[in-house]
Amino acid sequence: MIRDGYIASWGGAEYEASPGADSTVRLYATEPVAGFEETQPGRYRRVVPVAELDSLGYVRTTCMWRGEPFVIVGEHESWLRVEYTGGRAPVAEALGLDRIDQGVWQTWAPRAEVVDLHEETV
Repeated sequence: MIRDGYIASWGGAEYEASPGADSTVRLYATEPVAGFEETQPGRYRRVVPVAELDSLGYVRTTCMWRGEPFVIVGEHESWLRVEYTGGRAPVAEALGLDRIDQGVWQTWAPRAEVVDLHEETV
């Protein structure tokens, strides 16, 4: 599973999370959980104060592709959307990456070519 987003630990379980501007966090689950409301089929939400969380962090999946470091920002079937984190424009250009913004380079990579997938919590 490729993850890229906030996660929170609350009540002994880990949830997808979305911090709010008002010292609250929205927790999300894919299965019914006591106290969560169903927002759409298969999606449940509960808003809790930040102070009630056991932890809050940001998780992302990193990898290597063609010998260079990337973070995975999306997936579709047998393809992964990867963003170059090496910081060297000549390398990004040599790899044929798409320039998305100043210093931001991405491409679709075949999943079979991507190695050393692991999660980082930042």
